[in-house]
Amino acid sequence: MDAIFQLMADSPAFFLSVVFVVSLMVGSFLNVVIYRLPIMMERSWKADYQAHFASDEQSTQLTEFNLVKPDSTCPKCQHKIRAWENIPVISWLVLKGQCSQCHNRIAIRYPLVELITALSCVWIAWHFGYSVSALAGVLLTWLLVALIFIDVDTMLLPDQLTLPLLWIGLLFSIVNPAVTSADAIIGAAAGYLSLWSVYWGFKLLTGKEGMGYGDFKLLAALGAWIGWQYLPIVILLSSLVGAIIGMAILTVQGKDKGQAIPFGPYLAIAGWLTLLYGDWFAAQYWQWVGGAMSHYYE
Repeated sequence: MDAIFQLMADSPAFFLSVVFVVSLMVGSFLNVVIYRLPIMMERSWKADYQAHFASDEQSTQLTEFNLVKPDSTCPKCQHKIRAWENIPVISWLVLKGQCSQCHNRIAIRYPLVELITALSCVWIAWHFGYSVSALAGVLLTWLLVALIFIDVDTMLLPDQLTLPLLWIGLLFSIVNPAVTSADAIIGAAAGYLSLWSVYWGFKLLTGKEGMGYGDFKLLAALGAWIGWQYLPIVILLSSLVGAIIGMAILTVQGKDKGQAIPFGPYLAIAGWLTLLYGDWFAAQYWQWVGGAMSHYYE
């Protein structure tokens, strides 16, 4: 094992290859998390409700359902997915995007999630090189990919993912060369309170809820990873991209402008980019502000 670690340290190509393969496999597992975790949460809510309000005659015994059981099957014919049919990306290509038994279509999103996870982690590994920062960044990427797709599907940002992301970020600050523990703690608090304040201000003015509490927790987690100094960049980037993409979606799909749009994916993408290029974004922003101010006073 020591020889493998030494080889990764000595050979960037081998290091990136390992990150790609491991993250590809993790991406396959993330597909399971993205699909099953919201169902597990809903079943837990129902079980809690029954425990408090339902009588013995009304309560029902829920079958086992978690990230491991039951085994993955085709939703149409219930064919059990065999090991060779579950190789990331390759199996989808070999099966031509179809179930091997009933030829039901397998969504292209499954290999896309795997590829997005793997390529994003390789980007992280290439940027930081063989280091603790790269390892932490890869872990961050795994969690953010799961959060992005769960939020897109269900408008939920589960505590089961956001809270570990927060605590890992705080613990990582102990050895993080870029963010001190004090900056991480302030970043977590400021991240939560900033969106919490926007939420209540919007609700008091309009009587409506503009975002969910999961968004507060996600920004708090990102604040722990990048430090409070870069939170304005995350908020600015996520708001800008969210506004552009949100309006495009509403226009293309013809939905009502009051339609809720998940904000978590934009926060996650902005936080991920800031982790990599926060200094560059900050320099560009202040250059733009300086240029605008000098033009104003001319």
